[in-house]
Amino acid sequence: MTEKDPTATKAVEREEPQAAKAMELLFERSVPGRGCDLVPPPDVPAVDFGEELLRKRPPRLPELSEVDLSRHYSKLARHAHGVNDGPYPLGSCTMKYNPSVNERVAALPGFADLHPLQPLSSVQGALAVLHELETLLTRICGMDRATFQPAAGAQGEYTGLLLIRACLAARGQAGRTKVIVPDSAHGTNPASATMAGFAVVSVGSTAEGGVKLDELRAALGPDTAALMLTNPNTLGLFDPNIVEICRLVHDAGAFCYYDGANLNAIMGQVRPGDMGFDCMHVNLHKTFSTPHGGGGPGSGPVLCKEFLAEFLPGPVVREQTAQDGSVRLGLATPAKSVGRVRSFYGNFLTCVRALTYLKRLGAEGVCEASAQAVLNANYLAKRLSAAFDLPFGQRCMHEFVMSLAPLKERTGVTAMDVAKRLLDFGIHPPTMYFPLIVHEALMVEPTETEDKKSLDHVADVLLDIAREAQEPGGRLHEAPFGCFVGRPDEVTAARHPLLRHEASPSRPEKTRA
Repeated sequence: MTEKDPTATKAVEREEPQAAKAMELLFERSVPGRGCDLVPPPDVPAVDFGEELLRKRPPRLPELSEVDLSRHYSKLARHAHGVNDGPYPLGSCTMKYNPSVNERVAALPGFADLHPLQPLSSVQGALAVLHELETLLTRICGMDRATFQPAAGAQGEYTGLLLIRACLAARGQAGRTKVIVPDSAHGTNPASATMAGFAVVSVGSTAEGGVKLDELRAALGPDTAALMLTNPNTLGLFDPNIVEICRLVHDAGAFCYYDGANLNAIMGQVRPGDMGFDCMHVNLHKTFSTPHGGGGPGSGPVLCKEFLAEFLPGPVVREQTAQDGSVRLGLATPAKSVGRVRSFYGNFLTCVRALTYLKRLGAEGVCEASAQAVLNANYLAKRLSAAFDLPFGQRCMHEFVMSLAPLKERTGVTAMDVAKRLLDFGIHPPTMYFPLIVHEALMVEPTETEDKKSLDHVADVLLDIAREAQEPGGRLHEAPFGCFVGRPDEVTAARHPLLRHEASPSRPEKTRA
């Protein structure tokens, strides 16, 4: 490494670990005749299905001992990265640490062993979880009612737009067919609007990162159904014109939909309902601390004002008064419900985790969490501003976007190169190349669960990588150097994916007699 000014930021140790040995699939580890008994003997009578329903050949499964299985999955775990392993500053995804108590509560038999078709009298505790969580979330967000059916944020967006479409139809305004989406919104917004049957109209951003009001005014009209807005947006900026934006949309007779994926920045500080929004979704698996990634579990409950509640997917939890005057919790389907968007009541255990998180924090803790998230993002942005371009200024909310376009122009090092190099230091890369309005973008969200020491480590590593980019030889183009996977051929993988393992032809198949 080149000699540095002794007054410069302390460089991070650059000694890389040895590259990991290629990992075998279970099929490749298989040894004929090897096995283990992991399934207990049946405690019910065996059933004879008849020869006509049985396979002619047994399934091609790997033959492994218990120690083979244990070592295989332990090795897989060592090659994975999660919030328990190190910083995970994945912008726009709020990958915060998830307290273990959430998992312990969600694993209680009274929650984990429930069946969705049990009699309501036997699941009053579970209904109380949904009822209390609805109360807390609507209070935090300034809304009136909620449904927990949507299994993810994008499905929440879709559900919210279905409410808006149903309300417009009930008002005789089915001709409102367009949804306005700013170019700084989450990428799922236009997709959700299209799936809900709307045409998408895009409006641009100002040099300061807010919505262009003149473009918004020009886009609004008698055919406008709604505006979908992410606030703070994907640039990590709170739009100072948010109240005026909602007023303009409402004056045009349209609805305001709030993408709550970035609620972690403002929870307890300001409420979307008070800004003027009519409907929104919340990502329980982001803001309210449930593990996510790898496909789930997720939960994207939809919250709305009272006038939209009659269109919510059913059933929803409501208090019901019995003949004897006692009040119990039951299920009801709203009068003009858009119908189910998912089976039963959503991902219930995700709701258990979210309620545990909120009850542990309390009102003051919720405010402190969002304030700490904003402080952490601004501290990290300030530390990195000397080496990286922050095109929308150094002040942000919960996340910020760096443009590596100047670095690429000077050195040829791209955002991809920097992201790959971070892996060598046990840091998950930020979101790359998004939002699209920033060239060579890295979107960074440290969350509130990283302390100053952790933030300084991330900053030191990134500053050291920036200095490394100045060195001749283009070494960073080959990063990472010590990870299990280096630089896969992503174009070939996308165009010619290998989706199944081809069994070795040398292994004979056993055929049933």
